[in-house]
Amino acid sequence: MSALDVPVLSGSRCVLRALTLADAASMRQHADDEAVWRNLFEGFPRPYTLADAQWWCGARPASLGYVWGVDVGGQVVGCISVRPEDGWLRCNAEVGYWIGQAHWRRGITSEALALVTFWAWATLPEVTRLYAPIFAWNEGSQAVARKCGYVKEADLRRSAIKDGRVIDRVQWAAFDPKGH
Repeated sequence: MSALDVPVLSGSRCVLRALTLADAASMRQHADDEAVWRNLFEGFPRPYTLADAQWWCGARPASLGYVWGVDVGGQVVGCISVRPEDGWLRCNAEVGYWIGQAHWRRGITSEALALVTFWAWATLPEVTRLYAPIFAWNEGSQAVARKCGYVKEADLRRSAIKDGRVIDRVQWAAFDPKGH
């Protein structure tokens, strides 16, 4: 099964939209940065090649959830996703986000997370909790979650591996305001 369809979500700083193969060059440019790679899951490629970007912009599997390109001025500068869980945990969905370093600290990622959070509550009726596991050292991503109303749920000590080292994460979550 191929990538899930996503609607266009518009804000004042960015537009969230489906990725296309035409976005691959921009995606590679922003993703092939050690400062970006440092804060992403162990499987995120380094170096990030054009072939990696073409796969992500085209044929990624639906199991990776709903994925939007973060478009600023017609150029994809990052991604944000919502991955609903299934079975007895289907009331949960993981959110993940990154943006190219040239766009840090401009409120773009906060706006993108707010848009996606609102979309999830309106579109995914079984989801009552969105959560974001973030590397403990990543103060910027934690600030984004906090600004969007997420609360710190847990310190996840020694819970992941990055670059061959066991590291700490923190988990932030938001809960359906309708109280489902």
